[in-house]
Amino acid sequence: MKATVFGGFGLLGHEIICERPQQTEIYAPTSYGLNLELHQAISSNNDIWINCAAKVGGVKANTDHVADFYNCNSLISNNVFQGAKNCNVKKLVSILSTCIYPDVAHVSYPLTEDQLHNGPPHDSNFGYAYAKRMIDVQSRAYRQQYNCDYITVIPNNLYGFQDNFNLNNGHVIPSLIRKFYEAKRDSTDVTLWGDGTPLREFTFARDAAKIIWWLAKNYNDLSPVNIGCTEEISIKDLAFLISEKIGFKGNIKFDTTKPNGQHRKPSSNKKLRELGCDITYTPLTQGLIETIEFFQKNYSSLRGIK
Repeated sequence: MKATVFGGFGLLGHEIICERPQQTEIYAPTSYGLNLELHQAISSNNDIWINCAAKVGGVKANTDHVADFYNCNSLISNNVFQGAKNCNVKKLVSILSTCIYPDVAHVSYPLTEDQLHNGPPHDSNFGYAYAKRMIDVQSRAYRQQYNCDYITVIPNNLYGFQDNFNLNNGHVIPSLIRKFYEAKRDSTDVTLWGDGTPLREFTFARDAAKIIWWLAKNYNDLSPVNIGCTEEISIKDLAFLISEKIGFKGNIKFDTTKPNGQHRKPSSNKKLRELGCDITYTPLTQGLIETIEFFQKNYSSLRGIK
């Protein structure tokens, strides 16, 4: 089998490449070389395309650059869908995110796939959320008009080795790891946004990659599938857990003048389990230990730091 992974050098894409089935030939075009390399992907790797490419970031980045997030992610999905159709790709797997779900007033928890279009997303990331939500619409439209085997999957908050550790536009776990590591090194305190009460679910990227390959082989329906670990933890408890594993002994302060973001968005993976996927999730503590060890060994060369 030949597969193309867009975004293959990012957090999830890297793990998808590492977890590929045996005898799978992977092509992973870079964003910089895509125009020159796309012909190769089009001509020879049309068994399956997995689209992990996206412009992503935390609350601050989504707030400061809301139009950029909408425009960039819309362009990526439009190009990939049209390219897949033109290349007669047998299967296209598109990666969404639980942040695309409607805000709390429009849904009931846990979040199930049938609630995806019940209302607007949280206003803290509406540009990104709407762009990614429309991928579900695109996938259904292409299936209906062209009879394409296109599917969509919805992970929640991912973390792992090839994350973006930039403090301005990184997600919560890589940002916390870097903050506590550098604060320990420099003997300083750590100040975090908000009051620490929001609850989040976290999935080790390696687990998500395994599930995506399973779905690529075993699922061909039009509706999306939630694939994330459903255990919640508060940002405050997460911060103390990471600080403990890093060995940080300073003070942790919460700046309540800064926004918390959405309070919680628990998801259901009942559909995934009913489909027969029995892949187990890595416990958060174990995943954090592995990620922190990787971070410490590769600090100077990591994305967002170098």
